[in-house]
Amino acid sequence: MKEQTEVGKLKEGRYMVVDDEPCKIMSISISKPGKHGAAKARLDVVGIFDGQKRSVVSPTSATAYAPIVERKTGQILTIAGNVVTFMDMKDFNNFELIVPDEIVEGFVPAQEVPYIESLGKRKLDL
Repeated sequence: MKEQTEVGKLKEGRYMVVDDEPCKIMSISISKPGKHGAAKARLDVVGIFDGQKRSVVSPTSATAYAPIVERKTGQILTIAGNVVTFMDMKDFNNFELIVPDEIVEGFVPAQEVPYIESLGKRKLDL
């Protein structure tokens, strides 16, 4: 889910959607309005799930989408190689995530692990 907001109201540390990817805003610089134009905002963002850096320039009055980023807890059900099956502790839905081998080594079944969910994607919050 995402909500609509103005670019001029966004703050550092918050989130926005760029190229259908939820991104964390790392820095914002706003230029003054010119003689024939509106103030522009330059946002440097990093994708939450892909880690890719992006840069966006748009008028401060333009609309942007802010994703709803939820921090949740999941319980480990099974571990098969580097594929781990989790159960959400709130709504009891099951899902699988591919986890790097060095992190999987510290996991045991029935352990609760925090994760992030936004726009239908999930990632461990370690």
